[in-house]
Amino acid sequence: MACQGIDLLSTKAAGDDHGENSSYFDGWKAYDTNPFDLRHNRGGVIQMGLAENQLSLDLIEEWSKNHPEASICTPEGVSQFKRIANFQDYHGLPEFRKAMAQFMGQVRGGKATFDPDRVVMSGGATGAQETLAFCLANPGEAFLVPTPYYPAFDRDCCWRSGIKLLPIECHSFNDFRLTKEALVSAYDGARRQGISVKGILITNPSNPLGTITDRDTLAMLATFATEHRVHLVCDEIYAGSVFATPEYVSVAEVIERDVPWCNRDLIHVVYSLSKDFGLPGFRVGIIYSYNDAVVAAARRMSSFGLVSSQTQYFLARMLSDEEFIGRFLQESKCRLVARHERFTSGLREVGIGCLRGNAGLFSWMDLRRMLREKTAEAELELWRVIVHQVKLNVSPGTSFHCREPGWFRVCHANMDDETMEVALGRIHDFVRQHQQRRVKAERWAANRQLRLSLPHHHHLSPAHLSSPLALLSPQSPMVRSTS
Repeated sequence: MACQGIDLLSTKAAGDDHGENSSYFDGWKAYDTNPFDLRHNRGGVIQMGLAENQLSLDLIEEWSKNHPEASICTPEGVSQFKRIANFQDYHGLPEFRKAMAQFMGQVRGGKATFDPDRVVMSGGATGAQETLAFCLANPGEAFLVPTPYYPAFDRDCCWRSGIKLLPIECHSFNDFRLTKEALVSAYDGARRQGISVKGILITNPSNPLGTITDRDTLAMLATFATEHRVHLVCDEIYAGSVFATPEYVSVAEVIERDVPWCNRDLIHVVYSLSKDFGLPGFRVGIIYSYNDAVVAAARRMSSFGLVSSQTQYFLARMLSDEEFIGRFLQESKCRLVARHERFTSGLREVGIGCLRGNAGLFSWMDLRRMLREKTAEAELELWRVIVHQVKLNVSPGTSFHCREPGWFRVCHANMDDETMEVALGRIHDFVRQHQQRRVKAERWAANRQLRLSLPHHHHLSPAHLSSPLALLSPQSPMVRSTS
């Protein structure tokens, strides 16, 4: 008989500090209960809250067909079955670590080199972030994170480790760029509260902004980390998804070329094959640390989330094929830029803008003009309408800890062309309806003001001075959510 009482569970299991009580995850639930399907459920919710790259999987499928020896479950590869099936060293297959180090350098344009002996495996970037949290900080200590930032960091970094994430406030007036002044303010504020700051965590390219961190900012961060003896963790899982200028710059390149004197023991990189390669199901996460003690500790901890040896073997073969990887990265870039341009131009057709981005699998969409008022509550009200009535699962900025209401992350690389056009059509219809309501409300308000200014207006009946549209703000007469 199933146990109903949470008193039989641990505090960790029974608590709600897992970070999933968020509109970010609520949107996923709405999709799960009514998923869109082109053939069988065209009225369902379209998933635009999942940063997944499905645009180039056909290239990997083709490579797999042409290289059956890469699988130990084929006649061409079965000779390696026993060796791979019995391999369980948490260092990982030597050929896999070598291929991964080579691939990480290739993704970064050969401008940085990586040592296979510093490559530590993990069960996806989620496991990599948590492992680093355990290695670098104690419960109650904190990392500083520029806003807006990936909502699941609150779960990945904090839930089991007990560390804190404190925001470095960034703003739209400078395209949410991280400044030294904002960093110092956050650092000093934490110290005044008696909180020990152990590091800085950034995503480069940014999730959700779709922008890159420039060379000068990375050098500033490495310098700050050295001077204040705090760690710098750079999540670079979208490094191979940069599709336009400016060119991507990795922290690995910066510490080699720009600030070679910085304390490398404080620099750590997280990578994954989930985004650039579109293989989240393979659960391949990588920790690359310049600190020997962190490499050793993380490798021991990796026992709790290893990548299967069969997956390592397959990927070692594919990532070692430099010619294929070069073609894949170039073709993926072309497809990403085409999708990004089609989606953002479709938004511009109805007057919706996005932050100018050049990377990632999403856009940072600006719906500030559609808010009833400039509050987080109004943003969530608009989000509920979009999810439950327009049937699009987009992610509100508040879930990314953005302090400016009205921004939404919308993913567009996780669907085919036809589904994207359906999504754009829904957005067009919604925005045009919103605009029509605004015009009607503004006309009614103008007419009401005119009537009130006429002589003897007090003789008019109450019916002439009231309208259901009066319940809606002239600035933003949007439909109200029913949930």
